[in-house]
Amino acid sequence: MDSFVVHVAKLRRVLGTRWHEVRTGPVDPEHVIAPRSSADSTVPDGAEAICEVSLESFSGGVMVTGTVAAPWQGLCRRCAKPVDGMLRIAVRERFTEPSASYGDPEDDEAYPIHDDVLDLGPMVRDAVVLELPLAPLCQEDCKGLCPHCGVDRNEEECQCETPRDPRWANLDVLRSAP
Repeated sequence: MDSFVVHVAKLRRVLGTRWHEVRTGPVDPEHVIAPRSSADSTVPDGAEAICEVSLESFSGGVMVTGTVAAPWQGLCRRCAKPVDGMLRIAVRERFTEPSASYGDPEDDEAYPIHDDVLDLGPMVRDAVVLELPLAPLCQEDCKGLCPHCGVDRNEEECQCETPRDPRWANLDVLRSAP
């Protein structure tokens, strides 16, 4: 049985009823999250997410509010060292039954409830994918690699001189003027 599946028949009997749920399970069991390149951040294979949420019934569905936590990994955008971390994401999502009486059956803003069962898994995966760092840093003040010799400036200083921009070469004569 999927660890993110919640049976909500009892919850939905009385409007306004609240439940607290803590669920742990794989972030990407179907391997849908795939980096497009080696520089993209991703979720480690087999990583588990923690979904701690409150479920509250309303007419036509369930409101899910809480947090999702999941690990991530990637490469520093400046020095290309491996970096990792933990995402902590606030979530607030609606789950509804696809029925004409509750509005548009193709409501793309809500997750589905089928037979009084809702699956938190797609919400968890979507939240994690949207929060993956686009350009992570190993540290805020990472100096990166020297573009000329390739030395990691965080570990040692290089002796490279910044080349002059040829577009400004005609103005170099002014630098030596008294």
